[in-house]
Amino acid sequence: MERPKSDFLKQLNNGLGSHQDKESILQEYESHIDEILLESSDCSTEEEVLERIVSRLGSPAEIADMWKEELSVTPSNMKWLFILLNIVFFGSGSILTLAHNLYDWSWLSALWGHLTSLPTLIAFLYLFFWALLGYEIGKGFGHGGRTLLRKTFLLSLIPNLLLMILTVFEIIPHAWFAPLLTKTFIIACIIFTIILYPVSWLGYRWGRKASI
Repeated sequence: MERPKSDFLKQLNNGLGSHQDKESILQEYESHIDEILLESSDCSTEEEVLERIVSRLGSPAEIADMWKEELSVTPSNMKWLFILLNIVFFGSGSILTLAHNLYDWSWLSALWGHLTSLPTLIAFLYLFFWALLGYEIGKGFGHGGRTLLRKTFLLSLIPNLLLMILTVFEIIPHAWFAPLLTKTFIIACIIFTIILYPVSWLGYRWGRKASI
């Protein structure tokens, strides 16, 4: 039953033409075809196997067209998009913290009170952001997105580490983060920072599977 696999990959190879990620795309689809072949012991002919492959993955022409469209979203654009989003999150939080400590505005104090009462919710929303980062990279770039994920993660993490350093060495007054800055909260921040990459990786694997 290797013939349907080789025919499918040959057509896909031709359809992709000079696509920059051709080799990684072919490897990705070959692994999925191998999984389908293992599940196709009930198929009696090669035609049935090929039909099952096409029904699961789409035709080689459809797949090639999809990947050619993906070229419009470059790795560089995707990387900087998430880096800028993370900077926006931190920038917004920094401005809010600074304004709260410099200005005695009742509405701002009320907003600060609501936000500091929901640290767990904020942390999980932030985890979702990192999972979304991995998902979009996996969906957009498939097997070839591993390196992009690592680079994007490391660059996006710079504001997080910078804030921790400034806070630990009290360059930013601890009182500014009251009542958030407790031992429990600091430990939670360290744990959440450690698990950010695994969360992004799981999102990447999910997105990569969704791209098929």
